[in-house]
Amino acid sequence: MDVLDDTQPIESGDVISMRIVEDRREPLQLRVGATGEVNAPHIGLVKASGRTCKQLAHEMKRRLELNYYNTATVVVAIDLKRQDDPNARIRTSGYDIDFFTVYGQVLRQGKYELPADEDITISQAILRAGGFAQFAAPQKVKLVRKTPKGNKTIVIDLDQIMRHGNLEYDVYIRNNDVIIVDEKKVNF
Repeated sequence: MDVLDDTQPIESGDVISMRIVEDRREPLQLRVGATGEVNAPHIGLVKASGRTCKQLAHEMKRRLELNYYNTATVVVAIDLKRQDDPNARIRTSGYDIDFFTVYGQVLRQGKYELPADEDITISQAILRAGGFAQFAAPQKVKLVRKTPKGNKTIVIDLDQIMRHGNLEYDVYIRNNDVIIVDEKKVNF
């Protein structure tokens, strides 16, 4: 990790590759979001913008060693710098960023950036939030969407989508959508 680049700062819109050596997997390519964060495996959102590859790798190592590894070796490199093209779809002003929020029985509740260059479905949104927690009820996931007539709640059976492959029920996420994963009822 000491040989990683410690001169060039990472910026929003850059594409970086990240590898946890102990996982023995190929490097992941991650795009630094408009908020300056990347969604790293095992740890979730990490502030990347303004840090060098070496600084980011050491921060990821520290967070991985808190809960997942005795020793973690993280390799980070910038694969593609953001193009300063005025027509690029990188949004930088705070009010121009689209988000969705996930609450309830998922591993990482929170607010997630809705990428400008790809469509996200509700099943993909759940996966970005770390997947279902142990006591989640995937048959009754609520999607709350703001409409001109007020909030509209849609109940979606994600079990049909994720386990049985009925992709026609996989709804696309829009800006400001809220996903609520209730817990299942357990009798002891």
